[in-house]
Amino acid sequence: MTDIVIATNNDGKMAEFEEMRRVLAASHPTLDGLRFVSQRRWNVSSPLEDADSFRGNALIKARHTAVLTGHPAIGDDSGLVVDALDGQPGIFSSRFAGEQASDAENNEKLVEELARRPNTPRSARFVCALAFVRHAEDADPIVVEGTWEGEVLDAPRGERGFGYDPLFFSPEHGLSVGEMDPDDKHRVSHRARALKQLIEQLAALDINPA
Repeated sequence: MTDIVIATNNDGKMAEFEEMRRVLAASHPTLDGLRFVSQRRWNVSSPLEDADSFRGNALIKARHTAVLTGHPAIGDDSGLVVDALDGQPGIFSSRFAGEQASDAENNEKLVEELARRPNTPRSARFVCALAFVRHAEDADPIVVEGTWEGEVLDAPRGERGFGYDPLFFSPEHGLSVGEMDPDDKHRVSHRARALKQLIEQLAALDINPA
C-alpha cells in the first residue's frame, strides 16, 4: 500500500477523496494499492496560493506538501466558475466573502451577487485541478482538470456536501449537489472526473507513486 498525501486541511475535501477512492476502486484497480492520507498528520499549513489558475495553485500545494512530508502528494484546487459573474468566484471560491469566510457566507454572497443580475443566465461549472508529484522537485508532474456543468440556484437546497454544493444544480440529475446521494456525486463530480484522469495517467505511464 502506497501513501499519497492529499494537500488539504479541509475536512470536507478530504472526506470526498476517501469516498471517491472507495467508489472508483471497482473500476480503477490502480486505486487498490493507494491510500490517501491528509497532510494534517504532519501539521502542514497551507501555502500561499498566488497562481492565476486552478492548475497553478494545485501544483503549488502538491510541491509544498511533498517537501514537508517527504511523500508523494496530490494538490487540489477547485472552485465554482459563474458565467454571469465573469468567472467569479473562480480561484477565490473558498474566500469569496473574505479570507476567513464560512461556506454559508460564501453562498450568501453568491446569491446576493446574482440577485443584482436577475436577467442573466445562471450557467456555471465546478472546476477541479489535481496535480501529482512524486517528490517536491518532480520535473514531470501530472496535472489534470475536471469540470461539472450546471446552474446556480436562487437559494440553497439540501444539506449534503460542502462549499457551494447546495446552490449548484445538476440538470442531468434534477437535483442540487446538496440533495444528491453521496455515491452518485462521487462518481460524476468535477473532483471525481479529475481523479479518474489522474489515475488513468498513472496507470498508463506505469508510474509507481512510491
